[in-house]
Amino acid sequence: MREGVVQALPKALAELLGMPVEVEGVRLLPGGASKEAWAVDAETPQGALRLLVRRAAGGVIYSETLSLKEEHQVLEAAWRAGVRVPRPYGYLPDLAGREAFVMERLEGESIGRRVVTRPELAEARRLLPLEMAEELAKIHAIPREALPFLPGAQRPPAAPEVIARLYRELDALEEPHPAIELGLLWLRENLPPAHGIVVNHGDFRLGNLMVGPKGLVGVLDWEFAHLGDPAEDLAWPLVRAWRFGQDHLRLGGIGEVEPYLEAYNARTGRNIGLGELFYWEVMGNVKWAIGALTQARRHLRGEERSVELAVLGRLASEMEYEILHLIEKGGY
Repeated sequence: MREGVVQALPKALAELLGMPVEVEGVRLLPGGASKEAWAVDAETPQGALRLLVRRAAGGVIYSETLSLKEEHQVLEAAWRAGVRVPRPYGYLPDLAGREAFVMERLEGESIGRRVVTRPELAEARRLLPLEMAEELAKIHAIPREALPFLPGAQRPPAAPEVIARLYRELDALEEPHPAIELGLLWLRENLPPAHGIVVNHGDFRLGNLMVGPKGLVGVLDWEFAHLGDPAEDLAWPLVRAWRFGQDHLRLGGIGEVEPYLEAYNARTGRNIGLGELFYWEVMGNVKWAIGALTQARRHLRGEERSVELAVLGRLASEMEYEILHLIEKGGY
């Protein structure tokens, strides 16, 4: 597999960029449960390029995961909208038998556990809450009509539609998960006010943000982009799994929620409250529990043998515990 990608890259990049390309280095980056990431160093007549090739790895986490072609189109729209994202270079329908796309390779740290603990990123952690709010505001301002293929384009998904989809995905697991079912029941009985429909990133959290010593460098991984309530995106980094052990800091293990929420509301003119974020935090834990179990099934069914996928199945129990804890807590 590795040899096939390495051999195919020079010709594929030359055709994509429309000029000679000499590939000087290729390495498969660690991580990525559903996509491969290849770091490529290339020389062209216009100079050196530091590229990242995002390639299909087989299987998806959620039923409405975008294809790589669609993800590339979302990245292009975000680039045009001024969101801090890697520069997109183009889509490859076939790179050694799988689709892929090429983008700029950003410098920084994207591993969440390092972001929340590394001393050299202390200043970045101070800046990130407001920077995250600013980028979400820009993402939510991307014109919906520019991305007509996004999930929800035909029927924009308010909370009841999201709950219905999660019920279907839970049923597809064909095994009982009472804590998740209780979470879905709580969500159905405690619907919050809606705040319109926007383009959501769908996985906006540490781990999908490139961070440098001076703060946010770029927003990555757009495969779960969809139309939805902005509060869904806003609450996603509150999910405990994305605090990476710094559980006392509710916003992604880096800060408090209130300044982040106030900055977002000020930037967008919306008035999303803490109680609504709590609702979507519960929703996020339910969603990720189902996603982790779905990924684990790829391993258990022999579709893709992977220790990482198996571990995700074990981690689902932590989300189930958190769902019960949040429901007992009842709100902010």
